[in-house]
Amino acid sequence: MKKTWIITKRELASFFDSLTAYVMVVLFLGLSGIFTWLVGSNIFVNNQANMGVFFGIAFWSLFFFIPALTMKMVAEENRLGTIELLTTKDITDGQIIRGKFFACLILIFISLICTLPYYITISQLGNIDDGAVIGGYVGLLFLSGSYVAIGLFASSITTNQIVAFLVALFVGIFFHLLFDVMGTSTSGVLASFFNYLSMRVHFDSISRGVVDSRDLVYFGSIITMGLYLAELMLSKRNWQS
Repeated sequence: MKKTWIITKRELASFFDSLTAYVMVVLFLGLSGIFTWLVGSNIFVNNQANMGVFFGIAFWSLFFFIPALTMKMVAEENRLGTIELLTTKDITDGQIIRGKFFACLILIFISLICTLPYYITISQLGNIDDGAVIGGYVGLLFLSGSYVAIGLFASSITTNQIVAFLVALFVGIFFHLLFDVMGTSTSGVLASFFNYLSMRVHFDSISRGVVDSRDLVYFGSIITMGLYLAELMLSKRNWQS
């Protein structure tokens, strides 16, 4: 765990040194703030003291932000050859991938913490369901962890950041949207199967403040599989070299 944390701190430092962290936080806050308070079905239009609008916007904005965040994590190091320096040290491929995973997740966690003034302000406007708010934030963290894992896998199979970004979006769109559409357009066992694969279904379940073991298994499985495949691709590249 110590070596994983070393990688995590290294990646976090690179985020802040390259302004990636600041751009990520500012864009996320700006986009979510505009749609939460000013544009479309904002909280004043809905006339309800809840954070449903914010969670809905964050559900989509993180879908695009996370692939942009992860696209260079492994691909750029493969292109520059710096990944070989890491693999020559007393550190495993799994520790490298997990370190990068935690670094991305911590940056996203910081971005979400910065939205707490939204909650404080909305809570002054009326009675707010604290359980739903906590569930919404927990759901966003699980959602983010899943897309970070997918993004790391996409980044591990190429040396091109744009390709990594597009692959992560392509894979993610199935979980984010297409499985949900398939679930609503079919019936019976097939509908249940597609609904279980839908990220929206599990996110909505947690955001209601109800933590179901099926949701935890779902997100845990995606994260585990994504990290495993990223580690496998990294090990394959090292073996080939």
